Amino acid sequence: MKVVVQIPCLNEEKTLPLVLESMPKKIPGVDVVEVLVIDDGSDDKTREIAAKYGVQHFVVHPRRKGLARSFHDGIMKALDMGADIIVNTDGDNQYPQERIADLVQPIIRHEADIVIADRQVAKIAHFSPGKKLMQKVGTKVLNLAAGTNVPDAPSGFRAYSRDAAMQLNVVTRFSYAMETIIQAGNKNLSIVSVPIETNPKTRESRLFKSSWEHIRKSGVAITRAFIMYRPYVFFLTLGLLLFLAGAVLFGRFLYLFLFEDHEASGHVQSLILGAVLLVGSFISFAMGIIADLIRINRTLTEDLLEQIKHTRFDKQK
Repeated sequence: MKVVVQIPCLNEEKTLPLVLESMPKKIPGVDVVEVLVIDDGSDDKTREIAAKYGVQHFVVHPRRKGLARSFHDGIMKALDMGADIIVNTDGDNQYPQERIADLVQPIIRHEADIVIADRQVAKIAHFSPGKKLMQKVGTKVLNLAAGTNVPDAPSGFRAYSRDAAMQLNVVTRFSYAMETIIQAGNKNLSIVSVPIETNPKTRESRLFKSSWEHIRKSGVAITRAFIMYRPYVFFLTLGLLLFLAGAVLFGRFLYLFLFEDHEASGHVQSLILGAVLLVGSFISFAMGIIADLIRINRTLTEDLLEQIKHTRFDKQK
């Protein structure tokens, strides 16, 4: 049993030593623990420090590609290394690395495919009330879209079984956290959570500049993923809303024309807007059918990608 702990890094020379010093060397039920550092275009001594602490495995991006791409490339490298379990943590020492042993146990016991650490956001002192509310609402929306029950969706402290890693495909450039949960929910992968307490804050987030930017990007990512995996629900709901609104306006025009004002010269706007909404609803229904056909094709493509991964990486086992 091999566990690979991947650490996406961008200029983490000050905090990476804290992460590596607290990294467990042995885990019950695990034979080998290896560390993989993904250097996302750092211009400091991140790589040198990692090597100084004994890290032998690296993924290096000559230019910055973002957290989601770093996560994806790390997963691919970890599979190539023969990982049975892949743990993702951060280079800013936000997460307690000593809890990695607890994080992987549900997978070792075959109780879960994915384990996500619950930071218990309400207890984090340096999170503002607004940020705590945003995290809570965002997690509920994500769980609704994914059909899951994850208490802390944005948490990046996670463990993936080899089989789960084979099935997931990250396409977003913003953050893998939400997309992988939605994919896991739609692929019926088992997700469990382990409560943890985070370490003291070491720096500001580099993923977004403000809470509003985070809300905007998260909303776009959730909507995009929802449309990708449940297009019929999205377009059917939109189509029904447009149809009902159009029917009400069209019905208003007919009522006024038949019973109150036969010329209806002052109500043509209801007819025009109602017709536009009805046409929009039919377009939405048609888009839903097309999107569902694309979803089926994507499902077949993802199955093929999974088989390709098995063919490529199972040779390492």
